[in-house]
Amino acid sequence: MPLTLNDLAALPGRASEALLREEVEETGLAPETILDKLRERLGIMRDSIRRGLASDAPSVAGMVGKNAKTLWEAPDPLRDPLLKRVQAYAMAVNEENARMGRIVAAPTAGSAGTLPGALLGVADHLGIPDEDLLMPMVLAAGVAKIINRQIYIAGASGGCQAEIGSSAAMAAAAVTELLGGSAEASAHAAALALQNTLGLVCDPVGGFVEVPCVMRNGFYAVHAVSAASMALAGIRSVIPPDEVILAMAGIGRLLPLELKETGLGGLADTPTGRRLAAQALGEASED
Repeated sequence: MPLTLNDLAALPGRASEALLREEVEETGLAPETILDKLRERLGIMRDSIRRGLASDAPSVAGMVGKNAKTLWEAPDPLRDPLLKRVQAYAMAVNEENARMGRIVAAPTAGSAGTLPGALLGVADHLGIPDEDLLMPMVLAAGVAKIINRQIYIAGASGGCQAEIGSSAAMAAAAVTELLGGSAEASAHAAALALQNTLGLVCDPVGGFVEVPCVMRNGFYAVHAVSAASMALAGIRSVIPPDEVILAMAGIGRLLPLELKETGLGGLADTPTGRRLAAQALGEASED
């Protein structure tokens, strides 16, 4: 039987080790082949962060494009380099996505910044080498697979909770393992992150993955680090991790169509949202 989050929570050692064994059994690939693929993806994440922090080029619809660079270069009134780094990294990736740059969908393009923002942000803050990120990335991918068995990881299927919630769960588990957390702590970090995104709607202005998507990745990368911090302190989800996933899937089925990536509700349906959408679509039609 495929592993679940509850299964992972009951394991000794690192959760990623069990998930890597499962992936080897399912695919027939050697462990080093799988890790090599993750090294490649990690390099792409690094490159998208670097480009995103350096560029102020506009996005396709022109609604974003300089937020990551602005934050990265701004004075930090909180004097909290971790918070700023995590936010800026996450937004850099999603602004690269909005410019049609090369990114790693983790698990989707619209939620691509959360995992690298949290995982690479924490690693860089602490001086942890990239090679130590590979097994946490195995865990992140495994968390996504577990969630995807219950609901499609897509805003059109379950609202933004299915995308950013899944990415936050992936990132929380990965950061927890990176910092020495047990399999139990990692599974509960994922559950804590996911349960605090329940009901989050998908409301992209004009249907573009720009507003509120870019900033949302910045916020939920920090959210993932918070979940990891709680789990590492011994806090556990009162609702078992697998039941949190089932709750998210049930909420996703209940959400109306207007709140599932259609651009018909939420922020997309505000006067400013409609105006920006009309402007972006008008510019696109003139090109």
